[in-house]
Amino acid sequence: MSYSSPSPAELKDLSFFDRSVDDTLAVLATTQDWGLSRQTAQERLIHYGANQLAAKKTPSFLLTFLRQMKGFLILILVLAVVISALVGDWIEAAVILAIILLNALVGTIQERRAERALQSLKALAAPEARVLRDGNIQMIPARELVPGDVVSLEAGAVVPADLRLIDASRLQVDEASLTGEAVPVDKDASVRLDATAQLGDHLNCAYASTRVTYGRGLGVVTATGQQTQVGRIATLLDAPEDAPPLQQKLETFGRVMGGIVLIICGFLFIVGIVRNAELSTLFSQGFAVFWSQQQETVLGLLLVAVSLAVAAVPEGLPAVVTMTLALGTQRMLARNTLVRHLPSVETLGSATVICTDKTGTLTQNRMTVTEIWTTQGVHDPQDAPLDASHRSPVLDKVLLIGLSCNDAEISVDEEAGFVGDPTEGALLLVAQNAGVTSKIARTAEIPFDSKRKRMTTLHSAEQASPFDLPDGRSVAFVKGAGDGMLPLCSMIESNEGLQPLTSEHRAAIQSANDALGEKGLRVLCMAYRPLDSIAIDPTAEEIERDLVFAGLVAMQDPPRPEVAAAVETASRAGLRSIMITGDHAATAAAIAQQIGILRPNGQVVEGHELEAMSDESLKERIVGIDVFARVSPHHKVRIVEALKVQGHIVAMTGDGVNDAPALKNADIGIAMGITGTDVAKESADMVLVDDNYASIISAIEQGRIVYDNIRKTVFYLLTCNFAEIGILLVATLLGWPPPLTAIQLLWLNLVTDGAPALALAMERAEPNIMQRPPRPTDQPIIDRRMLRGFLVQSTALAGSVLSVFVIALQSAWSTLAGTLAFVTLVLAELFRAYSVRSEDTPLLSSDGSGNRWMHIAVLTSGVLLLLVLYVPPFQHLFEVQGLRLSHWGLVLPFALIAMLATESRKLVQRAWQARKS
Repeated sequence: MSYSSPSPAELKDLSFFDRSVDDTLAVLATTQDWGLSRQTAQERLIHYGANQLAAKKTPSFLLTFLRQMKGFLILILVLAVVISALVGDWIEAAVILAIILLNALVGTIQERRAERALQSLKALAAPEARVLRDGNIQMIPARELVPGDVVSLEAGAVVPADLRLIDASRLQVDEASLTGEAVPVDKDASVRLDATAQLGDHLNCAYASTRVTYGRGLGVVTATGQQTQVGRIATLLDAPEDAPPLQQKLETFGRVMGGIVLIICGFLFIVGIVRNAELSTLFSQGFAVFWSQQQETVLGLLLVAVSLAVAAVPEGLPAVVTMTLALGTQRMLARNTLVRHLPSVETLGSATVICTDKTGTLTQNRMTVTEIWTTQGVHDPQDAPLDASHRSPVLDKVLLIGLSCNDAEISVDEEAGFVGDPTEGALLLVAQNAGVTSKIARTAEIPFDSKRKRMTTLHSAEQASPFDLPDGRSVAFVKGAGDGMLPLCSMIESNEGLQPLTSEHRAAIQSANDALGEKGLRVLCMAYRPLDSIAIDPTAEEIERDLVFAGLVAMQDPPRPEVAAAVETASRAGLRSIMITGDHAATAAAIAQQIGILRPNGQVVEGHELEAMSDESLKERIVGIDVFARVSPHHKVRIVEALKVQGHIVAMTGDGVNDAPALKNADIGIAMGITGTDVAKESADMVLVDDNYASIISAIEQGRIVYDNIRKTVFYLLTCNFAEIGILLVATLLGWPPPLTAIQLLWLNLVTDGAPALALAMERAEPNIMQRPPRPTDQPIIDRRMLRGFLVQSTALAGSVLSVFVIALQSAWSTLAGTLAFVTLVLAELFRAYSVRSEDTPLLSSDGSGNRWMHIAVLTSGVLLLLVLYVPPFQHLFEVQGLRLSHWGLVLPFALIAMLATESRKLVQRAWQARKS
């Protein structure tokens, strides 16, 4: 190679914000005036690679589909298909196979919407860049940039790679999507920073994917592609995700349930062989002889085992849970929350901590003037009108200075109402709202720079007439940081006219400036200087002295009006809120205190403090930390991890590129729909359509409702499964014929129970659902309370069905015994569906008309039962016969037993709780 730039590995470990411009150019073997030669650039492109992010291979549709088959219960159903096919029961095999394929297809479709975060990150990259090569400025594709290239920046451009600035002329860069900074950052190429400076403080750098809002600049490329700050974020997004809590619990349940099924099926198969002495004898003679002579009998025993497996496995559960989650997403969309990943609905309901960005999430992402301080006192434009009847001459001058010493312009086409710098836009809007709309034309200006931290405009006597200066003099308007401007002032404006600026005045101004700063407000000083004439080429040294102090203007990106109430509601629901932002600590703390996130004893920690903490120290201290300020993307991931280690279910809100890794790493990532970047949306589990923090609380409530309804559904379905196991187990052990066939069990599990189970998904919220704390993360779906309910209802169901079956066998209705058992179980399930609508409220105390879908589901299942009983083709398929009125007289009383047992348990439990309290 013909150059001596660092290798890719060496460049990865280098920082440039702490180097001078000359040192940076030397390290990268380039020059400011010539840039790289075309040949060198081509060599470096091969050496460093293209300026683009690494592509992520997406799994094929087939691979995604096959991955859905790994559940233990699914494997049992696959085995049931094989055995059913072996014994020639093709209808049963086809039905079970259809169930398996349908569940796999639903899961595949959901996963195919998976993460496209890297593609979104690529879209953020600038398509072209203005680069200096061979001494000439030329446009090239941004992907061809290499370290050492000298790039030109101008307003409106997207920064194409990470740059160390060489020159910055009033350059401002919007870094909100990367650092969370609320306002564009003034860049200064000449400053050399300390090695410990955080990303948000890198005034001498510009980073890929950020946007130039004002001015122009020149920078040398220090990192491209995956090595840029946004590229490192993309690398973080490749980390594996944890399965949602609901999915983990269902998988655990599936393994336990599957193990029980296999043990019982094996036990019954062995019992069947032992009970048949002939089979036992043949089995002792050898498997080959045994199989050749008794194949049909053995397959019959296997079919009984398959029937039990079908009875035990809740075939409809995966589909019903998916549908319950899908119905929850529809309700949440009606409340402005778009769910991308179905399990996120339930996960949000179990959240214990909300980690939220500040800018655009808790705040309005719009700088607003909140206070104006003059010698007449403090004026709040939001509390009191600033029309002519309420304004003093001093306040008029403050507004006019802010309006005229200003490069922003009113624009009705822009959502913000103006075009230009957000700070200047705030000054523009506060003047306009007060009726001060005539900007004074300027003759000359002294632009803002980061050293002076001031801007000055000069206006001739004719132009300055609205300012009402004596003797028709010209005027200079100056705005800037208060600390730097106060020493330049010698007079002060008051209602009595100009007065000398005394030490008492200075102390009062400084005190006001400090007080406003402690509130987290950005404070600008407004001053002016009467001039006899305006020089052709005015300088700051000549003009910015002997100024007349007019007032202080304080502004901030204010909180959204509804956020404080939303935070309070979250607190009542047992959720802790933590602010994580790239903004300054004072600003973040002020906002956090206003909205109730910062507790009286809560701590505010900055990024450099967090950097110095070990993971163990962070885990211990995070309990008392309410605000993290000046943080970088990897800090956010550390915070989320520290909370997860403590057992928290973490919800993370955000809208910028900087939020993407934490959104992906959190249990539930929530992106902003309006201000959010594509990266944030693709990395998140759900998107707030209206960017409203209050919508999160509605989503959490809906998440809790969904989880409650899933519990009711699981309880309803599994109770029937346990009853079916008991029925077949008792009948087999006692040598009775099977009361139920495999196809009848499938009908019960999918059709009879399926419709009411879906109706349970439409149940309303239980009382005080947002007053109870989040459920423990280790709480199983089937807890002790539900297990007691299983025992009561399963026993009642099995007992009633077996009672009807035995009565029929011992009577003239013996040929109808199986039909009567089937009908009894179907009706018992339909009656019981009403009883499980609430875990605590008795049926007679509930709102019977509250869920019309339950009435429709029960009526539909009842009509389908009649079709099975009285339509000949269905009679043959399900091995049933039509019933007479006397048969119904036997069935109905027994079908009510399970529901009555459930209601009795509720009454006993309520009486016990009342006695305990």
